[in-house]
Amino acid sequence: MSKMINILILALCLVTMSTCHKDHDIQSGLRKEDLELERQLNILNKPPLKSIHTKSGYIVDCVDINKQPAFDHPLLKNHKLQKKPVFESNITETRVQNSSIKPTLILEKFSCPKGTVPIRRTTKNDLIQQKKLFNAHNLTQNGGINHFSRVYMTKLLSPYYGVIGTTSVWNPKVYKGQTSSGNLYVQRGEGDNINKITVGWHVSPEFYNDDQTHLYSFWASGKNGCFNMFCKGFVQVDRSHTFGAPITKTSTYDGEMVNLPLRISQDNKGNWWIKVIDKDIGYFPAALFSSLDGAEEIGWGGYTVTPTGTDSPAMGSGHIPDTHPLHAAYFIFVQQVNIVGNGYDPETYAVETYNDAPNCYGATNYAHNGKLYGYSLQFGGPGGNCRT
Repeated sequence: MSKMINILILALCLVTMSTCHKDHDIQSGLRKEDLELERQLNILNKPPLKSIHTKSGYIVDCVDINKQPAFDHPLLKNHKLQKKPVFESNITETRVQNSSIKPTLILEKFSCPKGTVPIRRTTKNDLIQQKKLFNAHNLTQNGGINHFSRVYMTKLLSPYYGVIGTTSVWNPKVYKGQTSSGNLYVQRGEGDNINKITVGWHVSPEFYNDDQTHLYSFWASGKNGCFNMFCKGFVQVDRSHTFGAPITKTSTYDGEMVNLPLRISQDNKGNWWIKVIDKDIGYFPAALFSSLDGAEEIGWGGYTVTPTGTDSPAMGSGHIPDTHPLHAAYFIFVQQVNIVGNGYDPETYAVETYNDAPNCYGATNYAHNGKLYGYSLQFGGPGGNCRT
């Protein structure tokens, strides 16, 4: 009897030791992850010359333009700051400036001292949430369900040196864990070989801890990259606008449209510049990408992300394209950019649409739609159970 008791005690000790080891391994892993987050925060949150506490509740730091996080990237060790894009010719701006469609965007602005740039202060939660969203957007792991509705230019006429378009900005209803976006992009490659830059607006409650619409950017080179400035890479040059800023006014169905002119273009030095309305916010240096000397695909449209097993959120205005400019979300005055920096209308034979959930969303290319809207398209829909 005593022998059996001893065996039971020994077994209990072994089980307890195994459990303790597992608990220790888990705690050790969490500590390592926490230390890595602290390390990243120390790199991203540079000592500011001025800090701005915004009405939306987050902090923007005015950081020395020459000491911003981008210059800590090992690929940018010898990078020389470029304060404006350099093109071989004068850029032909999108015709929205000469039409009756005017930008009515209300984008939160900041006033940073000369020689500094505004960078939204990063928190641990920011890093955790952006990693989830990056993986979902970049399809590097099955972290949720993605749906895309877009109009894009195929490889037929590549390389493309940029993309232009003016989008209507909306505030679709999005729940925790979900994201809904309207954007334009340049891309070369897929999967682990992807090189991509995306700019637009999105609603992402878990990402920002609010239900507002925000200006955002995304870049990826394989498994490297991030949203906004939550990693080293993007070089900020403008003193008043920054990614992650809330858009305080959005479009109303059958009412006033809030328009956001966007442009991504590669200049003579190979850097990819981002223009929002009339501001060159900054650029993604060529050195960040393994192969993005000209894009093989450009496009305009939207995407959504939702946790596995849940209904997808609305995209755009929440309405399917119907040709009416005050109903579904749109991109107007869309153009491709050539090697000297000029924009021109897409060649229709090289344009295709992609919509992977036709029972939830739509994407329609209207080609050239006259002087009022130029080359245009609509995208979006109500979402729902897109799995059937």
